[in-house]
Amino acid sequence: MRYLIGDVQGCLPALDRLLAEIGFSPSRDRVVLLGDLVNRGPQSLGTLRRVMALGDAAHCLLGNHDLHLLAVAHGARPLHRGDTFGDVLGASERAALLDWLRRRPLALLEEDWLCVHAGVPPQWDRERTLALADEVAALLRSEALAEFLPRMYGNGPARWDDALSGTERWRFVVNALTRMRFCSDDGTLDFVTKEGAGAAPPGCRPWFEVPGRRSAGQRIAFGHWSMLGLQVRADLLALDTGCVWGGKLSAVRIDGGRQEVVQVACPQAQAPGRAA
Repeated sequence: MRYLIGDVQGCLPALDRLLAEIGFSPSRDRVVLLGDLVNRGPQSLGTLRRVMALGDAAHCLLGNHDLHLLAVAHGARPLHRGDTFGDVLGASERAALLDWLRRRPLALLEEDWLCVHAGVPPQWDRERTLALADEVAALLRSEALAEFLPRMYGNGPARWDDALSGTERWRFVVNALTRMRFCSDDGTLDFVTKEGAGAAPPGCRPWFEVPGRRSAGQRIAFGHWSMLGLQVRADLLALDTGCVWGGKLSAVRIDGGRQEVVQVACPQAQAPGRAA
């Protein structure tokens, strides 16, 4: 059986209950976690240990919070007031945890679902998305990691151009795959608005509603957007259902063409309304 799971964000008890609810067996099943394993919840360290222990039965994408942990650990960013991954930074196996995390992909294909943390710009099709994700993943696994992390942050460039190169190219790829929610019809990303689909800023719409996007027809699964809520469509799965905010942790079984939803309720670890 194959399952996709939304943002865990350090909520280990919810993850354990969800795995028990689906009857997960590492020898038989496979799960893909759609990014943001850590931060805001109370057990980032335990969550990393749990997922790592599942070996090849679990695959995890990098989300913006996972990248933030890497940046803080390498001295590229300061801790934020709401960060809760100090247990990872102080762990005896810190180096192994961070090395495992930096080797996670930014996109992958599972049962013909294109899995990303946040979204796909309208200029990219499946092949371009996977290729650019692999390009940045190779950078994060390389010795250039420490040099790139301080340059990874920023909202520009806000629109994809095939001529982009170096840091600007890689920053756009990271922003698109781990941060985007809304964009304009020409693919200009908006990083300000975090509310639900009905709160689109002027000239923008949810990235998956842009007319003529090149990924149309490709089944896409993502997390990141807790204010969007659960979306289950024939070609779209949105699975961040606000676990850390007192919502639910969601899984969808996808093998054999299924779209079977399993959810567990989560205790509130952060006050709703704070940026996710």
